[in-house]
Amino acid sequence: MKYQAPRGTNDMLPQDTANWQYLEDIAKEIFSTYNYQEIRTPIFEQTALFQRGIGEATDIVEKEMYTFEDKGDRSLTLRPEGTASVMRSFLENKIYGQAQPTKYYYMGPMFRYERPQSGRYRQFHQLGVEVLGTDDPAVDAEIIALGMQILERLELDDLEVRLNSVGCPDCRSQYRDKLLDYFKPYLDQLCSDCQDRYERNPLRILDCKEDRDKEFMSDVPKLYEELCNECEDHFAGVQEYLDLLDIDYILDATLVRGLDYYTKTAFEVIYKGLGAQDTVFGGGRYDGLAQEVGGRDIPGVGFAMGMERVLLTVEEQEIDLAIDDSIDLFITTIGEEAKKAAFSYLYQLRQANLKVEMDYLGRSVSGQMKHADRNNAEYSIILGGNELESGVATIKNMKTGDQEEVALDNLVNKMKEYVK
Repeated sequence: MKYQAPRGTNDMLPQDTANWQYLEDIAKEIFSTYNYQEIRTPIFEQTALFQRGIGEATDIVEKEMYTFEDKGDRSLTLRPEGTASVMRSFLENKIYGQAQPTKYYYMGPMFRYERPQSGRYRQFHQLGVEVLGTDDPAVDAEIIALGMQILERLELDDLEVRLNSVGCPDCRSQYRDKLLDYFKPYLDQLCSDCQDRYERNPLRILDCKEDRDKEFMSDVPKLYEELCNECEDHFAGVQEYLDLLDIDYILDATLVRGLDYYTKTAFEVIYKGLGAQDTVFGGGRYDGLAQEVGGRDIPGVGFAMGMERVLLTVEEQEIDLAIDDSIDLFITTIGEEAKKAAFSYLYQLRQANLKVEMDYLGRSVSGQMKHADRNNAEYSIILGGNELESGVATIKNMKTGDQEEVALDNLVNKMKEYVK
């Protein structure tokens, strides 16, 4: 082949998109029960939005963004995540002037220049939620419960909820000094990125993915033990609401997520069977993001779920999704006149919202019946000269073998009876 899909991207063929649609349908149903509404934002934004919102010292901004200049010499970036765009839309459209809280969900592609590996792609897809306008810890617990409900509907198990609080700027300023003291003896042993983070943003050291650096994390000071009274009360509230829902969680002092906008709650849900890229979904609270990008004090909390990761987990756990790929009726034809008549019936049946197919390759009757099997047809009918002359044909149930004669002028009504 002269042309191939760019590295780190994938074609989603029909056998793949059936699984994607199944996940999307479950998610939309659950979003609706939680009263979340869909928002769709542009795939590219002003680069400064992500630099200010995500944080210039993060790996995403420093190494991973797809940034380009358009014909107007404007710096634009393909969105690497969804939250900053949602917050920009909330502020730009003055949604804060409406009754709060605002509960959004989104689905779509994101873009990061990373080394492709299992569960990590350069074009990847997320579904996520954002709740804006409230700092109630019950909402933090609600979004974790919502995400877990999606995974439970897929019958996934062996999942771990990891929970931390990254506090507020006041908490972190004191914690920063403790981190500097803790990592100072190991500074020359840390990776070059973490040596740079040591002065610029030592909290990012906790997010390092290098195995050699992880050995220094075991005795790191626990931020959730260094919280101010307000953050401590909020974190206790999140745990209390999770306990009310019987959602098990593990406190993880090294969990800080990869984005600078997080405050207070941070969480991840992982499946260890995925290997290095084991986070299925994660998120947290970002009460300072609105001030950073728009100058308003608006609290927010949300999560993003990697759709590739979810479906990879489904595959790893060998779960067969209940996907119906069958059609209702296959019309087998004999002769050109029968084909024309079948084409007319095909249209009428489809207008009645029935899934119907016929042959377009001039196959033999036997070949058409095999094609009906490949399409998982529930019923089949043969149309030829005799059937057209008598106005009657025989419908066959392909699973039971039962047959019934039906008047052709009543075919649509009869099929609607069968497919209720």
